[in-house]
Amino acid sequence: MTLIKSISGIRGTIGGRPSESLTPIDIVKFTYAYSDKLRERRPHPDGSRYKVVVGKDARLSGEMVEQLVCGTLTACGIDVIKAGFASTPTTEMAVTFAGADGGIILTASHNPRQWNALKLLNEKGEFLTAKEGQAILDCAEQGDFSFAEVDQLGSVTEHDFTDEHLDAVLALEDVDLEAVKAAHFKVVLDAVNSVGGVIMPKLLERMGVECVCLNCEPTGEFAHNPEPLPKNLVDLSEAVVREKADFGISVDPDVDRLALICEDGAPFVEEYTLVSVADYLLEQAQKRGVSPLRTVSNLSSSRALRDVTEAHGGEYFASAVGEVNVTTKMHEIGALIGGEGNGGVIYPAIHAGRDAMVGVALFLSNLAHKGIKVTELKKTYPQYAIDKNRIELSDKTMIDSILAAMKEHFASEKINLTDGVKIEFEEKKQWVLLRRSNTEPIIRIFSEAQTEAEAKALSAKVIAIADKIIKG
Repeated sequence: MTLIKSISGIRGTIGGRPSESLTPIDIVKFTYAYSDKLRERRPHPDGSRYKVVVGKDARLSGEMVEQLVCGTLTACGIDVIKAGFASTPTTEMAVTFAGADGGIILTASHNPRQWNALKLLNEKGEFLTAKEGQAILDCAEQGDFSFAEVDQLGSVTEHDFTDEHLDAVLALEDVDLEAVKAAHFKVVLDAVNSVGGVIMPKLLERMGVECVCLNCEPTGEFAHNPEPLPKNLVDLSEAVVREKADFGISVDPDVDRLALICEDGAPFVEEYTLVSVADYLLEQAQKRGVSPLRTVSNLSSSRALRDVTEAHGGEYFASAVGEVNVTTKMHEIGALIGGEGNGGVIYPAIHAGRDAMVGVALFLSNLAHKGIKVTELKKTYPQYAIDKNRIELSDKTMIDSILAAMKEHFASEKINLTDGVKIEFEEKKQWVLLRRSNTEPIIRIFSEAQTEAEAKALSAKVIAIADKIIKG
């Protein structure tokens, strides 16, 4: 059994012993700590009630976890707005819709069915900072709890924010609803039997898109590994070809990641979800004379975003890995669009969080404007391949030695130390990133080049250097 406590929340497998997996005791402790630090972070001098939105994906443990979280919040004197089945971006936006003080999302994202998690939001519907997250971890460990007396207990109300979320998506300036309706698109949707099966068909219906649903019942019985990677989307690929659809849509259980399948059944590739949406938005912004044009992705995402940004006369910025790091950098530099190469599109014109509904609406608008097939659209973007590897170590202290050796070995190249060691080979348009794991004695390796063979060769090169250090 597993329990992982981090500054972004707490996640683990259901059942087992406290502090070893995600048990009721751990859920109550962590929710109490969130409530306690909420009052410190956001004082109410007028004595008004605190409000927190709670939304969940459809996984099997969701109702149990929801009852514990909502019960603990009310025991702390906080009013709860239960959003029910709600995607992560829906819950994020619900915080601002409701004028709430924060939110808790009950989802383990792409993790398998035995996992669940509490993800924590501030009053803007954005993830907490590292400092705020650490304060909650510290409070939970101290265990000095004091709950509200009977006359100060919180209340629980229920509200479905799905339509408000979709209204906001369709109101975006660059979502061209009329063009999409006129194109008469047909898609196949794989919602892995979670909340994507609730919200995504509604979006597609409102956009005039014919939707063939695959695994769209929110039962929590995931039809396949829920991470939207090509190896897990074989049924979707086959259905796209069989149905003669324009493309396929795959979302993870909480609908913040978006992966697409071309009309011929081939992966559009997760990395290119953000690239395609960014290219469209940059083009539209350039036509309107918007300046400056800036984009952000994390260090492990494809160089293709940088290429399309610069092609439109814009400037690309890289952040440390992690959604909160991406959004922080986006706020800092005033980015038009940003996100992650895992299919996470972040468009601050609507909210600062990954949102598959935004991604789909903008992708459809782009495709309607271009009037070409998805396979043809992909060919218009810079072509890269990413290889992912890892170095497993018996001695965690070796990590620093290996990273230091990489800096020395590649000293003549451009090196970025924002998050691990990223070596950029500008002339070849290649890069390799080495990052330490926060929980295991592992160095994760990401490499990118213009062909898969070159990307693999680059990974092999750094692994060989590491092996020499390990063997002494």
